[in-house]
Amino acid sequence: MAHKWPEFAAMELLVGVDDHGSLSAASRQAGIAQPNATRTMKKLERQLGMTLLERSTAGSTLTAQGTVIAHWARQVLDGTRHMLDVAEGLRTERAAQLTVGASMTVAEHLMPTWLGTFRTQFPDVTIHLHVHNSSVVFERLHDGEYDLGFVESPTVPTTLHSARVASDRLVVVVHPNHPWTRRRRPLTPGELAATRLLVREPGSGTRNTLDLALQEYTRATPLLELGSAAAIRTSVLAGVGPAVVSSLAVVSQVQAGELRVIEVEGLALDRVLRAVWRGSRQLDGPAGELVRLVRRVQAAPTTS
Repeated sequence: MAHKWPEFAAMELLVGVDDHGSLSAASRQAGIAQPNATRTMKKLERQLGMTLLERSTAGSTLTAQGTVIAHWARQVLDGTRHMLDVAEGLRTERAAQLTVGASMTVAEHLMPTWLGTFRTQFPDVTIHLHVHNSSVVFERLHDGEYDLGFVESPTVPTTLHSARVASDRLVVVVHPNHPWTRRRRPLTPGELAATRLLVREPGSGTRNTLDLALQEYTRATPLLELGSAAAIRTSVLAGVGPAVVSSLAVVSQVQAGELRVIEVEGLALDRVLRAVWRGSRQLDGPAGELVRLVRRVQAAPTTS
């Protein structure tokens, strides 16, 4: 039986709902008018024969079926972007190219500055950036698809070389109305472990760091497993539950008072962000230049 292919715009909207928590937020991010976004999603639902969005006066969010389809749509879009990158590389002669994989926290909050600075110093080098969780970055490096990776995982496979380039800290965040905001004492690691949390998917550096920090405790079943820090942030803002996320992902919301950080007594949630690669221990060429630049950028004092 022949199937009519879904439109890429519809899949991008569906993934946008997963990332940003609502259809209205996804349409704003994509620059699409809300009525057009609604029509696009209804068309996709008719094509697939299932309800993808739960519609209410508060907005449209993903159904359980929608979450599954969004996962596969994300893979289709990633593959398509990779195809377009390859086509661009084949179409135009370039002096040098570098394929980089970055975990989501690094890609969203640090890579724009790093790549912008690199571009000013090495304008003839074309960088193709791919965003996945740390486990996928390791796999793609091992398979030779990436020249270089940047990850937030607490461990690195022994088949890869690595260098520290930056640091980060995970924090427990809740909605301002959450009961934990009224505590007089810090949360204990055991209490955190026994709480159903909003967490990243297995394989992400954030999830691995949290699991390692709480490995001595009996863990509660996750409240939700979400594929991005943005989706977790949106869920906490909506009061769905507490989460452990990178401080980089919530700095604006914490400063604005929209989220509250809850201290956990005696729990180390600091982590190292690393550059990773395979092959020779000495990293040369554009990849080596990028790593050296990143370390200089991160070591430079910030100004207020």
